[in-house]
Amino acid sequence: MESFGCISSILGCSACIAVGGLVLAAYKLGVIYQLFHKTETKSPRHGGESVAEVLRAHGVKFLFTLVGGHISPILVACEKVGIRIVDTRHEATAVFAADAVARLSGTVGVAAVTAGPGLTNTVTAVKNAQMAESPLLLLGGAAGTLLQGRGALQDIDQMSLFKPLCKFCASIRTVREIVPTLRKALAIAQSGTPGPVFIEFPIDTLYPYHLVAKEFAVKNPPKGLMGKVVSWYLNNHLMNLFAGAWETRDVSPLPVHIPQATDGQVQRCVELVSRAKNPVILLGSQATLPPTPVEDIRKALEDLGIPCFLGGMSRGLLGKDSPIHIRQNRRDALKEADLVLLAGTVCDFRLSYGRVLSRRSKIIAVNRDKSQLLKNSDMFWRPTVAIQGDAGSFLVRLSKGLKGHRCPEEWPQTLKAGDLTKENANRAKADEKTEQHLNPLKVLHRVDELMAEDSIIVADGGDFVGSAAYIMRPRGPLRWLDPGAFGTLGVGGGFALGAKLCRPESEVWIVYGDGSLAYSVAEFDTFTRHKTPVIAVVGNDACWSQISREQVPILGSNVACGLSFTDYHIVADGYGGKGYLVGREHGDQLSDIIRKAQKVTKEGKAALLNVLIGKTNFREGSISV
Repeated sequence: MESFGCISSILGCSACIAVGGLVLAAYKLGVIYQLFHKTETKSPRHGGESVAEVLRAHGVKFLFTLVGGHISPILVACEKVGIRIVDTRHEATAVFAADAVARLSGTVGVAAVTAGPGLTNTVTAVKNAQMAESPLLLLGGAAGTLLQGRGALQDIDQMSLFKPLCKFCASIRTVREIVPTLRKALAIAQSGTPGPVFIEFPIDTLYPYHLVAKEFAVKNPPKGLMGKVVSWYLNNHLMNLFAGAWETRDVSPLPVHIPQATDGQVQRCVELVSRAKNPVILLGSQATLPPTPVEDIRKALEDLGIPCFLGGMSRGLLGKDSPIHIRQNRRDALKEADLVLLAGTVCDFRLSYGRVLSRRSKIIAVNRDKSQLLKNSDMFWRPTVAIQGDAGSFLVRLSKGLKGHRCPEEWPQTLKAGDLTKENANRAKADEKTEQHLNPLKVLHRVDELMAEDSIIVADGGDFVGSAAYIMRPRGPLRWLDPGAFGTLGVGGGFALGAKLCRPESEVWIVYGDGSLAYSVAEFDTFTRHKTPVIAVVGNDACWSQISREQVPILGSNVACGLSFTDYHIVADGYGGKGYLVGREHGDQLSDIIRKAQKVTKEGKAALLNVLIGKTNFREGSISV
């Protein structure tokens, strides 16, 4: 009798396991969900509408794209709800433009591209956004849910490609997932250290039921039991794909988490700064991130009176001629400083990995990202206080804690005097005659003098742009755009497009090297079609000069560095813009030509100044590796 009892128990366990397996399978296949949620087979709605609803609720005004059939429903639906669709000539430009919108607007920049090569074309731009800490949403098309991995058109493993680049990646498997997944992604993009997020949309999650159903229909199903199983599986998959798709869902933004310094940390920093005689603040792009308005940060810095070096997006934060903005001799200032505040600035190659910081200095480091906060602190420097928190809000709280205290004026005045000495020397170099063509420093000084007060400067290049960083002065906060730590070439067209859309009343200047121009010169067509007139000034020295400067003396060859004095102004004409050739013979007319370009853009045409430039020794010793 005992053996019968054991057999009964075993059979009972087996039955439970079988039932459990069936329930799990039913759950995975969506059978259980379909019992409680209707599939509206007659509805003409499609997944693109859900995407548009969420983006509109999150304040998205622009969607950048290069069109493809996989994503057409997203583009059409977004246009219908008032989101402006801006199509570019390369997918990377679409992402760069979204990046610029994120930086200038304080919202998430959005780009949508088609499957396969459409997505792979964005990889560099997404990586740039990751390293620049820009909140960006990339929407990508994909092969249908049942065709992935089966050799469908443009089908690759896109998730593996983007997981190392993005804070969050998701592949939509049913239409009902679109709204909650998008809300989650948009919150993650802005939380903590901002960055890109990616959502993959299989094509059958975007098109209406009746069209998808046609694709699911089996023309010659297998006969017998197998045929019935295949038909049931396909029909169930289709019904589950759209089950509960059009139920009302919350599309409003989820809370965004931003790390903040504790009161105790702020108080300790107040004490350190109050005792400092020669303090210095180094600001990076992160200091300009929301939620603290940049004007509040500017006021806080002015109240503190501490000399500031500005980098990345923080350039222009203090205006054109602030007495506390120091532009030159940073290494010397850091040697003398008894306190250094790194506000979103990272000790990477730009600070010689921390080696430029004096071991005698008290160092306060503030950064949202822990790895960036402490980068190379195990080797060349060590923070006195390390705060994982938002740099902008920290500066405002620090200023409030030091109310009534101000940095001794002799210190910023001493640094400013050194600034003027160096800048006068640079100005003298601009007056030197080059062997051929125009002196690039003179050209940049002239552009800086004539550009409008509301101008936004986009930097895209090597040697010419490196010179511009010393000479051109953004007039106010959020008026300088460069790629950031990744040093990416090709950002110019996209950054300028995004900037002009965000600030249509502003002059937008792209400072191009002739090498970098080729990456995005085709976007002059985009500027024409979308009525976004920008001005490009191209330093054309027919060379990859930043590389050549080191390669020739070290290795004795200019191989692969030479270009031609190409007629880029004619290219701009061909794309519907207005091009100007500026050579040595036009030196006396340089100001007039710049004013003509400004006038043309006010009339609605993008302009390109193809400026033939000679060589100077201004940037000898600058790094390119």
